[in-house]
Amino acid sequence: MIQLIASDMDGTLLNGEMTISKFNADAIKQAQKQGVQFVVSSGRSYYEVKPLLDQVGIKCPMISINGALILDAAGNTIDSTPIPQSLAAKIMTVLKKANLYFEVVTKNGVCSDNKSKRIENFAELLTSIHPDTPFKLAVSLASARMELVNIKYVQNYQEILDDPHNPIYKIVTFSQEGQTVLRQYREKFAANPELVVTSSGERNIEINHINAQKGIALQKYADMFNIPLDNVMTIGDNNNDVSMLKVAGVSYAMENGTDEVKHVANHLADTNINDGVGKAILTELNKNS
Repeated sequence: MIQLIASDMDGTLLNGEMTISKFNADAIKQAQKQGVQFVVSSGRSYYEVKPLLDQVGIKCPMISINGALILDAAGNTIDSTPIPQSLAAKIMTVLKKANLYFEVVTKNGVCSDNKSKRIENFAELLTSIHPDTPFKLAVSLASARMELVNIKYVQNYQEILDDPHNPIYKIVTFSQEGQTVLRQYREKFAANPELVVTSSGERNIEINHINAQKGIALQKYADMFNIPLDNVMTIGDNNNDVSMLKVAGVSYAMENGTDEVKHVANHLADTNINDGVGKAILTELNKNS
């Protein structure tokens, strides 16, 4: 019997317009009405996820930043696993020397030192989902979307490193050439026993503390409510979802997901643009009846 559902956002709960469809939202609300807890489990920060949930009237706890922060439905911190500031500084130095654009995710949200690069990366994501979209249109759409998200732009990341009250939870770096460029840095950072390196897409790598993983965070959350992992359902599409797919008794890989997640999961959901999350939730709710 499913008591807890955890879903990824990008490529999973979000559709091709990067929003939550009415079908998916209704399925989540139906689960909640039946007493099943729903938790977003995302690489995104609270400030990126909350506007998307608010648009469809969903209120739920959140495993954010790949498991670095566990938050209750009101946004209060339940658990926190930052990257030590000194280690974060070393990571940034390597990425700066490599001339790679990267963003820093802190307690206060996503920080960028280059607004045009931020918009360009989001536009690239949109065109990868909709290849027929002209890049100029994608840039316009990305600019509009950025207005909905609380992004903090800084002149220099040093000001974040110098602030002991604003811990760093994740560093995500991008390359339009994908893993061809990023693989060497993925291997370099993964060799550090204090770090875990995942990705939420072909064109990025996401660097967290080794204990900041979706699977670890989900287990902590389930333990708080004495929910056996056999009664937990997870849904994801990419590398940063693997740890939570592995620990759950019922796990769904999206049809649009990577081969790795399809190999790990024990069920296959429809694509994110065809309401795969909502359909999977309704399937499991029917089994609960």
